[in-house]
Amino acid sequence: MNCRLGCVLCCIAPSITSVIPGMPKGKPAGVRCIQLNDDNFCMIFGLPDRPDVCAEFSASIDACGTTNEQALWLITDLESSTC
Repeated sequence: MNCRLGCVLCCIAPSITSVIPGMPKGKPAGVRCIQLNDDNFCMIFGLPDRPDVCAEFSASIDACGTTNEQALWLITDLESSTC
């Protein structure tokens, strides 16, 4: 499965505990990553500063569903069940 262009819910819904440039303590769930630009593109994509958890994420029907609304629900549910 390919990511839906502009969705970026994987950069908003889950918490990330790794250091992110500009977010030294990571980011809480539901907070937009500071590295997303106004066009919803990751400004550190492919760079060594990008957290491993981000680089290792792959879009899947289980996490992303078929719509952005489903992705928000699925990723939020996954986040709450792993806390």
